Amino acid sequence: MRLRHAAVAAFGAVTLLLTIPTSASAAQGQFQYTVTGLDGRPLRVVLDNPRSGECITLPEVADPSASSPAHSPRNRTNEPALVFTEPECTGREYRLRAGTGYGTERLELRSVVFLGSE
Repeated sequence: MRLRHAAVAAFGAVTLLLTIPTSASAAQGQFQYTVTGLDGRPLRVVLDNPRSGECITLPEVADPSASSPAHSPRNRTNEPALVFTEPECTGREYRLRAGTGYGTERLELRSVVFLGSE
């Protein structure tokens, strides 16, 4: 009888572990980019540990009719990133390597997606 109770308890524990939601994966590190501040000066913005596999439209430059695009991205995360010239990961795309990927002032962006570990 005790063996049966132990087996039921073990089965319940395994079932519970399988139903607990896992945390969303995130790129570890920082993604940096530059926007033009309200005073016209460059302003460096940082995304810490951004989510993987999910398009991130950069809030400061999300509206093309109201702002200039961001530029000079630096990918200091552990995952490669694709940066896009338009919001919602549309437009031309450019790949930035994990850890050392960067673009110049000429590389304009409005959104980014992190590709996970490859």
